[in-house]
Formats: sequence, C-alpha cells, structure tokens
Amino acid sequence: MSRPVLADLVVGQEVARGTVAVDRARLVRYAGASGDFNPIHWNDRFATAVGLPGVIAHGMWTMGAAVAVVVDWLGDPGAVVDYQTRFTRPVPVPDPGEAAVQVVATVGAVDAEAGTARIDLTVTLDGARVLGKSQAVVRLV
Repeated sequence: MSRPVLADLVVGQEVARGTVAVDRARLVRYAGASGDFNPIHWNDRFATAVGLPGVIAHGMWTMGAAVAVVVDWLGDPGAVVDYQTRFTRPVPVPDPGEAAVQVVATVGAVDAEAGTARIDLTVTLDGARVLGKSQAVVRLV
C-alpha cells in the first residue's frame, strides 16, 4: 500500500474504516502497560456499584485504538502530528465476549500550505458514539 498523497484528498472523503475488538484480557494487558488499575476496568461489582453498565474499556485505550485505524492508512505513526478527542460514552466489555468499536475516518479539512489534513473520526459502539470531536491532524509531504 502506498502512502496517501495530500493533493488526492477531498473534504468528506472516507479514507479508512475499521473495527477494533476489545475483551477483558486486553483490558488487563492495557492496565499493566498503562498502570491504570482502576477497578471499573476489571471488576463488574465495583463498576455497577458506581453506576456503570459493567466493566468498561479504558478511555485512553479507546482513543489509541481509534487512531490506529488512521495510522494503518498512513503507514507511518509519525505522520500524526496532533490528535484530540472527547470521551462521550463508556465502552462496556462483556464477559465472556468482546466489544467491537467501529471507526470511520474522513477528511475534515486540507491545508495544502501546511502540508496537513484534518482527519475526523466517527467512533461508535453499537451505533452510539463513544468518542466525540475526534480529530487527527496528519502531515503528508
């Protein structure tokens, strides 16, 4: 796959799409890597006691998994020069099973002078947005 070219991008164009699966084992591995051992990410009883639907994925895992779809399209993680999002809804992770987070990346803006494009991500679980105003700025030179 060749690297995307800035001049080929059109606002509104879908550039990437993917499904990212998360299960309880992945949450445990992420907790170990991140140091985030909050029980809402591994203990159903605790999670429901604080008003959640059950164990939920780490917000930062969800954020990282979503932008990975863009990185795969780019072929270069260093091309992402800015990334931000708002956490709008938790991602419940069943046991057993997994949650399937859907990511669609579209071109939101192109800045030919700067050599960048803003990629807008729509990140959903079962049709409901879990990240809002999720945007990555990528440099394509």
